[in-house]
Amino acid sequence: MNTNERQINTNMGSVGLLHKDLCYEIQGCIYNVANKYGKGLKEIIYQKALEEELTLKGIKFESQKRINIYSVETGKVLGTYVPDLIVEDVVVVEIKATLFAIQQDLQQQLSYLKACKYEVGYLVNFSTIKLYIKRLIYTNDHKPFLSRISVNS
Repeated sequence: MNTNERQINTNMGSVGLLHKDLCYEIQGCIYNVANKYGKGLKEIIYQKALEEELTLKGIKFESQKRINIYSVETGKVLGTYVPDLIVEDVVVVEIKATLFAIQQDLQQQLSYLKACKYEVGYLVNFSTIKLYIKRLIYTNDHKPFLSRISVNS
């Protein structure tokens, strides 16, 4: 985990985009990694390179952090999900290194967002013909089960 104490505005920007400034910085780091390393490496290499970029920018993150997935009906913990990165404790980043962006990966990322406390996620594929970056949003106001749990769990 990066422990730099840099403050980044993770709230809604002036035009209403969720975590606008942080997302802009994350995307910049993703493009830097893609430009430096190109295509064809393993996912773990891209993850480590992205971690390095985030560290250079002073952005806090956690790697392979286990997060709870809740029942949307009862709020009970159904299991855990281990995304590649959690950035500033507000953005989930999932990294892929496959030849094609797969709809199943996109749907899976959205499903996780629907059943956890995080609202913003990125699905990034460094090995597609053109760098694939998809920003996904599923806001907590669409997750009534969160009112039944401690969001810090």
